[in-house]
Amino acid sequence: MRILGIESSCDETGVAIYDDKEGLIAHALHTQIPMHAQYGGVVPELASRDHIKRVVPLVNIALEKANMQLKDLCAIAYTAGPGLIGALLSGAMEASALAYGLSIPCVPVHHMEGHLLAPMLEDEKPEFPFVALLISGGHTLLIKVSKPGCYEILGQSVDDAAGEAFDKTAKLLGIPYPGGPGLEKLAANGREGVFNFPRPMIKNPNCDFSFAGLKTAVLNATLAHKDDLEEVKADIAKGFTQAMADTLENKCKRALKQTRLKTLVVAGGVSANNDIRSRLIELMNSIHGKAFFARREFCTDNAAMIAQVGMLRFKAGQIGDYTVKVHPRWALSELKAL
Repeated sequence: MRILGIESSCDETGVAIYDDKEGLIAHALHTQIPMHAQYGGVVPELASRDHIKRVVPLVNIALEKANMQLKDLCAIAYTAGPGLIGALLSGAMEASALAYGLSIPCVPVHHMEGHLLAPMLEDEKPEFPFVALLISGGHTLLIKVSKPGCYEILGQSVDDAAGEAFDKTAKLLGIPYPGGPGLEKLAANGREGVFNFPRPMIKNPNCDFSFAGLKTAVLNATLAHKDDLEEVKADIAKGFTQAMADTLENKCKRALKQTRLKTLVVAGGVSANNDIRSRLIELMNSIHGKAFFARREFCTDNAAMIAQVGMLRFKAGQIGDYTVKVHPRWALSELKAL
C-alpha cells in the first residue's frame, strides 16, 4: 500500500509517497525562504498563496519519482495542524479534493507527531519506549513515548520555544531569516566563556523550559555592546548556543532519570544544530544510552514524516472524511493511541 502525504503548515510545501513495506519511496519539497526573507519572517498570506501554487506540481514530481500514478494510491495524508490556519487549509483542501476525486480515504496528521516519529524514517530506528525531545520553531516538548500515539508530556516551554529564541537572537545579531543556520555558523567562530548567559529553570525540579529570560539576556548584551557589536557578535552567538545546549541537556537528563529510559529521540528544526546534537550524543554516551536523530533534511518541515504517520493512522483505521477541517492549535495529548 502506498500513501501520499502533503505538508503545508508554515513556509515549506512538501509532498511524499510512503510504502508500508518499502518505506519512503519519493519526496519533493519547495521552500518559501527566499520569498519571506525580505520581510524578516513568514508572512502568512503569502505562504498560503504559494502553497496553493506549488502543491499540484509537487504531487506530479513525487509521482514521477516513484514511477506511479494517482490510481496506485491507497490514501492521502495531510497536515491538519498545528500551524498557520491559511497554510493548513491550502494543503487540507488539496488533500480532501484529491482523495474525494480518487474515492480513497484522506488522513489528517498531527504535525508534531510527524516530527516526533521522523527518526523512524532512518535505517537504524529507535525501539519503544523512549524519551523524545521536540525542538522546533513553535514547540519545545519532552515526551515519554510508549508506542506510536501514546504520548505522555513530561515538560514543555512555558513561554518562548527554543526555535523562537534562536530566531529572535539571530534577528538581534542582524542575521537574516531564517536565523538558525546563520547563528550556528556565527557561533562556530565565537570564544567560549566571554558571555555567560542564564540557563533557565535548570534548578527547577521539573522538565519544563523557559527561554524568554535567555532571549532578554541576549538583548541586554547587544544593547550594552551597540558600539562594538560587530566585534562580539560571534561571542554572543557562542554564549547563547552554549546556554541553550546546557539547558536542553539538563532537562533531557532529568526526563531520562525520571522515566528510567536510555533512549533519546531528538526531532524538530533545532535538532539540526550541530552543537546541540553533539551535546546530547555525549549525554547519552555518558549513561550508556543512545540518541537518535532524523537526517537534517527531515528535521525541518517535510512531507516524508507526514506520509509515514499517515500510513500508521490509515492502517489503524483512523481516517477522516472529506470535510476540510484544520487545527491551528492541537495538543499531542488529544491524539488517539494506535
